[in-house]
Amino acid sequence: MEKTGKQLWFYCSLLIAVMLNSGRLLALRENGIVAHYWRFNAAEFAYQLLAQLGFCYFLFSLNLGRGRLARYRDNNRYLRYLSLNFFIAFVGMVLIGGVQKRVFSFNPNQIRGAFWLGYLTRYALAALLIGIIIKIVLLLRQNKQQAIENEQLKNAYTTAELELLKEQLNPHFLFNSLSSLSGVVRENPALAQQYIKHLSAVFRYALVKPASNLVTVNEELTMVKSFAQLLKMRFENAFELLIDVGDAFLQYKLPHLSLQPLLENAAKHNAATLKTPLQVTIKMCGDELSVSNNLNPVDADGTGTGLANLNQRYKILMQREIDIEQTTSHFTVKLPLKHE
Repeated sequence: MEKTGKQLWFYCSLLIAVMLNSGRLLALRENGIVAHYWRFNAAEFAYQLLAQLGFCYFLFSLNLGRGRLARYRDNNRYLRYLSLNFFIAFVGMVLIGGVQKRVFSFNPNQIRGAFWLGYLTRYALAALLIGIIIKIVLLLRQNKQQAIENEQLKNAYTTAELELLKEQLNPHFLFNSLSSLSGVVRENPALAQQYIKHLSAVFRYALVKPASNLVTVNEELTMVKSFAQLLKMRFENAFELLIDVGDAFLQYKLPHLSLQPLLENAAKHNAATLKTPLQVTIKMCGDELSVSNNLNPVDADGTGTGLANLNQRYKILMQREIDIEQTTSHFTVKLPLKHE
């Protein structure tokens, strides 16, 4: 791709140089108007052509390469980016023009000041054409990057959804859910209705993916409360969910199904008893949503794909990664949020 990019810069530079200097060839007509004010000089013409080609190629490489100038643009520091572009282009024009005026002789019939007027006009047009081409290339790059990200997102979501559905629909999950439901039906039929309600809410939320792949914190917390009720019934009140998120953060956004796998992960890898209940705390930590649970580890099969898939979705959708912290007593995952 880098080699192709350099070839594109070269051919665009050559096209601009030829377009803006081809008018000089009219001086070959001895009785023409151009010949009256400018005598054709093959060496001077070659110098102009090569100098403008080099000028254009240099600006292309500065703006489309990976140097500091391009980083200013990528970091939205447009004032410095445009100022440096203008300064570099102006210095280049003056240096090239000064060399040309000193080395090559001029027609005595040439109008006073016509050299610099024509010279700067040509280079200003060259700079304008360079700017237009740079913008087109950047738009093409952005479109290509978006297509790549969309494909990555599609693959990541497919993997994540399959993993989540496997966790929810595997025999272990169904056995626990149905066993809990069976016990609740015998002991408290009214409570069983609530259990079924929460179970259906979890499945419905997991299966209905939003078009933007982002949901509000409020929507995630609503689903998590239903999922927490299932865990509470499964562990016979040995599970506790504490939520401390202010109203100001409820409309912040995060990827769909970010919280459920964290709760399932905590339940899978930790023991929960009435004496030492499993406690999961969801709260704000700066501009991140912190999900923390106390540690009472048990042996459990796991490949770590749940957290890996969640992190991959965050890198694509949020351009950030989740933060995982573990101490001797707690396991914490911090999720970046998007404020629109």
